[in-house]
Order: sequence, then structure tokens, then C-alpha cells
Amino acid sequence: MTISTITADTDLLRQMRSGTAAAFQALYRRHQGALFRFALLRSGSADTAADIVQEVFMGLLTDSLRFDPLRGELRAFLFGVARNLLLKHEEPRLRHASLSEPDEEGELEFDSGSEAAEPLARMLDNEVAEEVRRALSLLPPAYRDVVILYELHDLSYLEVAAVCQIDIGTVRSRLSRGRAALAKRLAAHRSTLIKSA
Repeated sequence: MTISTITADTDLLRQMRSGTAAAFQALYRRHQGALFRFALLRSGSADTAADIVQEVFMGLLTDSLRFDPLRGELRAFLFGVARNLLLKHEEPRLRHASLSEPDEEGELEFDSGSEAAEPLARMLDNEVAEEVRRALSLLPPAYRDVVILYELHDLSYLEVAAVCQIDIGTVRSRLSRGRAALAKRLAAHRSTLIKSA
């Protein structure tokens, strides 16, 4: 994100807080798409993603989120809020989920319980994109967040660390493990397709 975009966000936020509706609309148009895609990939549900985006922007509009431009840029802050809302949304389901055990090679086995989430399939008609989406949905949330934010939304290590509230070393570690798990899943899928052809 360029310095002029960051400055524009700060100016728009100041105008929005003084009651200018057009400033809120401009912020919404600028950030809504990326937040929706993040929430959609993270949750697997278009309805959940829309609800998360609505909550984020309502919090921004009412100033209940208390964004401070001196502590970082708005984009990273909004991703962090969306991530926290998604974690809160998943909390009841995760309380009942069992932890996966490492396999004989020390790799984590991922639960495929989120396979029922198919709203994204209608949006992504590209087979490769669908394979990646499925593989992403099978990653543990901590790895999924880092991979989506870094690889798909081009946030820096520092920004991902701020959004996920972890240190940069943990970002690197989770990104490496998440990429390896994705590669393993995609390679397994590709070899299955080749055998069946």
C-alpha cells in the first residue's frame, strides 16, 4: 500500500468521524473486497464473510473499534478485526473439535471437517482455484490466516504479525508449514487426478 493511500485512509477516516458519509463510502469501497475475500477464504461461507465485513465496518463507523493511525495502517487493522471476529465465530465449533496428531513423518494431519463449505465453489469456476480453496480450508486456522494474508493479500511479515498478534518468527514458521501442507495436499490431489485419467 502506498503512502498516499495510507494518507488518504487517514484523511477519509477523519472526514468520516466528522460526519461525511461519502468518506465512509470511499473507505468501504477501498477495503470491503479484500476483507470479504479474506473472510470467505477463512470461513468458507459467503454469509459469514458478509456478516464479518458488516461488523467490521459498523465498528469503524460507530468508532467502537478505536482505530489509532499512529499505531499502524487501517488496512492491517481491519484485517486484524476481521480475523478476531472470525475466531470468535469459530470458537464454539473449535471447542468440540479434536486435535490432530502428527503422522509418522512429524507432519500434522488436518481434519477435513470443513469440506461442507461450498458457497465459494459458485464464485470460483476455475478448477485450480477450487483445489487451492479446498486445500486452504483444511489448514488449521493459524496457518490459514498467515497464508491468506501473506500470499493472497500481499501483507508484509510485519503486517501479518500485527494482524495475527504473533511475532515475525512465528509468521515465517506458520507460513512455511502452511505452504508445505498446501503443497502436500495439492500434490496428492494432482496425483489422484492423473491416476483416474
